[in-house]
Amino acid sequence: MTSSKTDLNVAGFPPSEKKMKFDSVLPVIGEFGRYQKRVYILLCLPAISCALHKLAWVFLGAKVDHRCKLPIESVDAVFNELPSGYLFNESFPWDGQREMWSQCLRFDNTTGATISCGGEYVYDKRKYESSTFIDFNLVCEERKMMHSHAQALFMAGILLGSIGFGDLSDRFGRRPVFFLSLVLQVVFGILAGLAPEYFTFVIARMVVGASTSGIFLVGFVIAMEMVGPTKRMVAGVVCQYFFTAGYFITAIFAYFIRDWRMLQIALSLPGLVFLSYYWFFPESIRWLLARGRKEEAVEILRKVAKENKVTIPEEMYEGLCSEESSKAGTNILQVFRYPRLGLRAVNIFFSWFVNSGVYYGLSLNTSNLGGNDYLNFAISGAVEIPAYAFLLFSLNRLGRKAVLCGCMLAGGFAMSACAFIPDDSTWLLITLSMIGKCCITASYGVIYILTAENFPTVVRNSGVGTSSMFARVGGILSYYVLDLKDIWKPLPLLIFGGLSGIAGFLALLIPETLNRRLPETLEDGEAFGTSAYDKRRTSLNEFDGSGEPNSQNQNIEFENNHVKNHKLPNS
Repeated sequence: MTSSKTDLNVAGFPPSEKKMKFDSVLPVIGEFGRYQKRVYILLCLPAISCALHKLAWVFLGAKVDHRCKLPIESVDAVFNELPSGYLFNESFPWDGQREMWSQCLRFDNTTGATISCGGEYVYDKRKYESSTFIDFNLVCEERKMMHSHAQALFMAGILLGSIGFGDLSDRFGRRPVFFLSLVLQVVFGILAGLAPEYFTFVIARMVVGASTSGIFLVGFVIAMEMVGPTKRMVAGVVCQYFFTAGYFITAIFAYFIRDWRMLQIALSLPGLVFLSYYWFFPESIRWLLARGRKEEAVEILRKVAKENKVTIPEEMYEGLCSEESSKAGTNILQVFRYPRLGLRAVNIFFSWFVNSGVYYGLSLNTSNLGGNDYLNFAISGAVEIPAYAFLLFSLNRLGRKAVLCGCMLAGGFAMSACAFIPDDSTWLLITLSMIGKCCITASYGVIYILTAENFPTVVRNSGVGTSSMFARVGGILSYYVLDLKDIWKPLPLLIFGGLSGIAGFLALLIPETLNRRLPETLEDGEAFGTSAYDKRRTSLNEFDGSGEPNSQNQNIEFENNHVKNHKLPNS
């Protein structure tokens, strides 16, 4: 009888006591078969939901012009109109720095002295009818910084979530942590929309920020671990397009839902759809093997083989073993015992800090560029499409360092040039800002690969994890940089551009890794990028009697670590 499945008779297959690692099975079941494609797409979709929450602050916390409410005015007072008999020059002092009537001071009707607004304001609602800025009075000196704190604490939640949910997923499995994060995101997302006051809103949003780490990272890891090593770079970059789709959906939601509370709730409800994954969402095979739950791992593999129409020999199932590395880990602080490696680590940490800070700074700065806020926001997302396409084309052709350095320098020049654009050239300001966003998106996409390939095997995981922590700090501080526009409007872009340029030049000091044997020990890391390292590796190759000794095994091991510890640029 003829079978429609591919029958894989592995000639000379070893007996069952021969142990096989999971990556050895992937070429047999297919590196990116029908099962993997289905799971990959389904698990990348939640990235859209995460993007909605990460980017929504542009509209949830939209700033508008405001002024003091005069004692004679009612709660329905209009921003650009005063009661009969009152004039602006007699009611408000002139703010020479902003070249407008003061937003936080007024004249006392009796004494004529300059006094504060007393917590009562009239807002310009012609562009935004509602926002947290308006409802919670996040204005003037006494509450101005609370506006920045709200987004900074959301980013802090992402940092805490990546640490906390990462540990929980290692202890209890990827699947339960994924669904716990989904429930938290939906519940606290709705709570944020119903929050009666500022502190409840901020705490709820912080939990939502933490949940994005549990959803995005855990889902991505499970999806990517089923993809073969040769397909992972493309799959990793393509996943970012789902996050980019979140840009457009956020803009559409915000355009049609002008009340910030309804918008926050609307952005949270899509998470309910992903709860349906409970009935077919697989546990991580690598985690099951590491925990000694081989039977469950084999059961999932049988489903993969069935859907991919592949027959796997029973000996392969029986010989399946854990992927845990036999190499002992090393504390990341040990790299600073080696001068070259330590300075390279600092350089890499700084690059992550700059890339994340500039990326989120530009993403949240679209409402300060002038023109249509919704269109600017959509364009900011659209420029990520060619950025990721460029990575797919260039990474294995031009090299990692050239792409990172070139993109950061080009982006830094474009952003710095914004400082010299006349106020009436809004289109030119938007164009240069979007060029900067496109470049920083590309550089943020390549920095992870270059980082993972530069750190030696013994500290690769902790090196990437520490780099990601510096990235989160950059994201937290980015919104405070945006507040500097009150001093001089182009100042945030000038700072972002200057930092990008500095990081771009420093990237020239990071060794290229394309088609290079990756360092394994700290001593390798210290010598990596020098002629001495190349000569030593050449002699090892000759000693082993092969052109690239164990290079395939090393690449597979690197790809495996790449998946298990992947910190996405937008995560």
